[in-house]
Amino acid sequence: MLDKKAEQKAWLDQVEEEIVDPERLIVDPHHHLWRVSGLPEYLLEDLWDDTESGHAIEKTVFIECGAEYKTDGPEHLRPIGETEFVVGEAKRSRGHGKAEISAIVGHSDLTMDLGRLTETLDAHNDAGEGLFRGIRHAGPSDLQGAYGWLGTAPVDLYIQADFQRGVAELGKRGLSYDTWHYHTENKYYAELAKAVPDTVFVFDHFGTPVRVGPFADKTDQVFAQLKDDVAEIAKCENVVAKIGGLAMPPNGFAWDQRDTPPSSDEVAAAHRDYYLHMIDCFGPDRCMLESNFPVDKMSMSYHVYWNAVKKITAGFSEEEKEKMFRGTATRIYRL
Repeated sequence: MLDKKAEQKAWLDQVEEEIVDPERLIVDPHHHLWRVSGLPEYLLEDLWDDTESGHAIEKTVFIECGAEYKTDGPEHLRPIGETEFVVGEAKRSRGHGKAEISAIVGHSDLTMDLGRLTETLDAHNDAGEGLFRGIRHAGPSDLQGAYGWLGTAPVDLYIQADFQRGVAELGKRGLSYDTWHYHTENKYYAELAKAVPDTVFVFDHFGTPVRVGPFADKTDQVFAQLKDDVAEIAKCENVVAKIGGLAMPPNGFAWDQRDTPPSSDEVAAAHRDYYLHMIDCFGPDRCMLESNFPVDKMSMSYHVYWNAVKKITAGFSEEEKEKMFRGTATRIYRL
C-alpha cells in the first residue's frame, strides 16, 4: 500500500507538460516545510523535487505554518522552534545550484503586550541568522468550520487596538506583515492597512475567496465582492499582493477530488480573471507570484502551476513579468 507522499506523487504524475518559458528566473515567495501535519511530510528534498521539475526557481521564502514549535518554555517563545528548524533547512539548501531558502517569515501573537512581543521578535531575529524578515499572524475566522477548514481567529481581529499596535511594531523594526484570511475578512483587512500605514503588508492568496459551504451557490457574488474589496485594499500603498494559493479546498475548484489533476490550461482558464484583476489593481511592481506549496499540491503539480501563471501573464511586458516572477519578492523580502 502506498504511503501518502507516494500516493500523491502517483496522482500528480498523471499530468506531465512541456515547461513554458523555462529560462525565466523565479523567486517563489511562499512555501512551507514540515515533518508532521495533515499533509505529507515536506522537507528540503521534497521542495527540491518540486523546484527542480523544470522551472528556474532560484530562491524561495518560507512562510510560517506552525511547524516544529518548541514543546516547553514560555508559550510566546515556542514559535522560535520553527525559525530554528527552517534555518537548518536553509543552510542545507546552499551551494547545490538548486533553489535556496533565502528568507523566513515566522509567527508571533501580535496581540501580546509589547514586552513579550519585543522578546519574541528579538528571539526570531537571533534564531534567523540573517534570514528573518517578518511575521504572519493570520486572521481566518470560521469558528463553525463551514468553509471546510476551521478558522479560529476572532472576526474582528484586524481592528483590535492591541493587534494594530503589534502590526505597527513590525513596521518600526523594518519587518513586514504577512497574513491570510477568508474573503469575509477583507473589509477588516483594509481597515488595518489604513490604520497602520508605516508597516509593509503582504496580502496573501487573494483574501481566499470561499466557494464552498454557504458560498457554494454564490460564486459570482463572491467574485464581485472580492473585486471591490481588492480594489479598496490596493488603494493602500503599503500593501503588496502575493498572488497564488487559489487551489485550496475552500476555494472550491475541487481539483483535489478528481481522479486526474488539472492541466495548466485548465488552471489558467479557471484562475485568469482573479489574477488579472489583482494585477490590474496593484500593478506588477506590487505583485509577486507564489506557489503556496505544498498546500496547493493537493490540487496540482508544481510545474503545472508555474506553467499556468506563465500562460496567464503572457500578455505582459518583459519588465512587468520580471517584477511579478522575481523582482517584487526580491525587494519586499530583501533577498
